[in-house]
Parts: sequence; C-alpha cells; structure tokens
Amino acid sequence: MKRALFSASILGLALLCLVSCNSKEDEWIALFNGKDLEGWTPKITGYDVGENYGNTFRVVDGLLTVSYDKYYRFENRFGHLFYKDKFSDYLLHIEYRFIGEQAEGGEQWALKNSGVMLHAQSPESMKNQQDFPISLEAQFLGGLNNGERPTGSLCTPGTHVDIDNEFTERHCITSKAPTFHGEEWVTIDILVRNNEEIAHIIEGDTIIKYTNPIIGGGVVNNFDPSTKVDGKPLKEGFIALQSESHPIQFRKVMLKDLSK
Repeated sequence: MKRALFSASILGLALLCLVSCNSKEDEWIALFNGKDLEGWTPKITGYDVGENYGNTFRVVDGLLTVSYDKYYRFENRFGHLFYKDKFSDYLLHIEYRFIGEQAEGGEQWALKNSGVMLHAQSPESMKNQQDFPISLEAQFLGGLNNGERPTGSLCTPGTHVDIDNEFTERHCITSKAPTFHGEEWVTIDILVRNNEEIAHIIEGDTIIKYTNPIIGGGVVNNFDPSTKVDGKPLKEGFIALQSESHPIQFRKVMLKDLSK
C-alpha cells in the first residue's frame, strides 16, 4: 500500500507541477540564457575551478554545446558545468541531443553518455583531480542501434538512495524510458522535493523515482574527505551539466523554484 500511495502521489504531483508551470511561464528561471555561459562555472578534472580547458563548454548558434574539437585525446578529463545557485525544491526542464562522434580516448561506456548532476557539492569544494562531484546523476543515454539503451536512469557518485522504499547501494539504477538512437531532441523534466522524493520524467512520462538520498559509497575519486560525510542526507545542492567525452547540446535549461 505504501508503494502505491507513493507512486500515485509523486506522479500526481509531477503532472500538477508540469501543468501549473507551463501555464505560468514567468515563474520559470532560464538557467541558460541562449547567448553565453553567464551564471555557469566549469570544473574539469585536472584543472582549476573556472578553467574551461579546450573551450569544452561554449555556446554555438544559441545552443549550449559540449565539444572536444580542441582535445588531442580525452584522457579522463571529466567535466561539469555548475550553475551558480544552490536549489533544494524545484522542477528542472532540459532539452538535449547528442551530436557527432565521441572524443578520441573516451571510455566505451561514455559513448553517447552524459547527464545532469543534482544536489551536487560546489565546484569550489572539489579537489583539482576529483573526477565527479558528490551528487545524484540523471543520466542521458543515446541508443547505438543495437538494442535498448534507455535514457533518464539514475547514477550515484558518492551517494545512495531508496528505491521503492528500500535502501540500495547500486551505482546505476536503470529507468524504464525509451531509447533514442539518433540526434533528435529529448525532453527531460526532473522533480526534486528536497531529500523526500525525486522523479525523472521523459517526454511527459515518469520513468524512475527515488527517495532519501544520502552521501555514501564510491565511484568518486580524489575528493576532500571533509566533503564526504557518509550518511548525511542530501537536501540541497548545485546543478551541473556533464562532459564525459561525447558531444552534446542543450537548447533549454529551465527551472521552477517550488520552495516559494
């Protein structure tokens, strides 16, 4: 019964938010302004905060673009582009598409793979060689024309969550989303209610939901130990777009602050 009530409540809340948010466009915050990277800060593995190695993050024809055309090899230069403000209770709307070819030297698992980090630590708190921020990742995946590869899954660098009210230490929890094989635009909405309930919504369908995110586990390296307090609830944090070696573009990154 608890599972059924939770599923109905979060799905109803998500749909209610989508309807009300779409009817009040002035309440949305455009995190990406369509012109430049004002309000965003890059942190790339091996480089100082704010150093945009190889012009990885840029705006091309009004699209926020992650590109590697100035890289010789990727060489584990995992990057994240952080928005300046911290949020706890919100609806995030993103429209993305994968483009082009993966950078030379990228990991096989990173082919048509990217994501957005939620409740992330600040870029300033990451050490120079840290690869991923402690956070929750709503993963973006593109199909490879050889089977299903659903987008919108959850990955957990330095974190744990409850799935169906049960604690799990799995790093990636696969969603029930469709697979998008080409370079078409994909819409993802993410409903975040502090540390209580989070849902990923692909093209209007809720495809994964989870609760009680906490700090813990691995899959994050070279961090400052003072930033990783295992067991601490994740109630707020920064939003960051990934660079994992495959080019990707964003035409909308918008947020509605539900705390108000």
